[in-house]
Amino acid sequence: MVEPRIAVAVVTMGNRPAEVDALLESVAKQDLAPARIVIVGNGCRLPEFAHRLSLPGEVTTIDVEENLGCPGGRNVALARLREFADVDVVVELDDDGLLVDPDVLRRVRDLYAADPRLGIVGFRIADERGETQQRHVPRIGKSDPLRGGYVTGFLGGGHALRMAMLAETGDWPAEFFFAHEETDLAWRAADAGWKILYAPELLLQHPKTSPARHAIYYRVNARNRVWLARRRLPLPLVPVHLGVWTLLTLARTRSTAGLKAWFGGFAEGLREHAGERRPMRWRTVWRLTRLGRPPVI
Repeated sequence: MVEPRIAVAVVTMGNRPAEVDALLESVAKQDLAPARIVIVGNGCRLPEFAHRLSLPGEVTTIDVEENLGCPGGRNVALARLREFADVDVVVELDDDGLLVDPDVLRRVRDLYAADPRLGIVGFRIADERGETQQRHVPRIGKSDPLRGGYVTGFLGGGHALRMAMLAETGDWPAEFFFAHEETDLAWRAADAGWKILYAPELLLQHPKTSPARHAIYYRVNARNRVWLARRRLPLPLVPVHLGVWTLLTLARTRSTAGLKAWFGGFAEGLREHAGERRPMRWRTVWRLTRLGRPPVI
């Protein structure tokens, strides 16, 4: 069993300095020290974390002049890790998250060491009271957040990615900026035969939030949903997927302004270039369906 080398990547816009310090302190307390830590300032200048905190491993900070969005910022970290060429797995953490348990990185290492086809590991997200929002459980319906196993997607707030998988599937879809980038990557990974594991024993403490807190939520949520379907689904499933999500949006959204922005984003997704079209194979559709989430829901 070969033990993979672990890196930690954090992307921040510089507006949560106390939270980032707390997160990095929780990384420093892990009983397995990461080989590298990469911190990206997404449209901001970073302070000297390595001088202020006792961080393990090699610490690299990168200032990016423009906010590239969450997936774009993570791609910056991945590109730098690829240049170093000395890590096998990257653990990506939200800048307002916290690793409560000291053995998270060691457990990640052991999971990847045990299965060479394990591509993605999703963490359990819970607030300060230990509660997990249903939208953070990668299954349909009211599923138990403590039930682990193989799934069809993962949580962006806390997860691990195998670098060899990314070399095959490609990195995050930077043009998405925010929303549905995890599904795009998960579908590519599944289509390439990589496994996605939800491991609830890996806990990231994270404040309870709503995705609608972002001003651009409704527009990019709709636009990226259309792009996702156009990029990754077999042609007959594209209208089915978009039809289901249109009905769900109409049923769930109570804001007239939100619906207006959503339909504007939907039209933008149809009108604008969606990027490379690489639809998943039908056997992948069946595989996702067997795992409990056909790619039309």
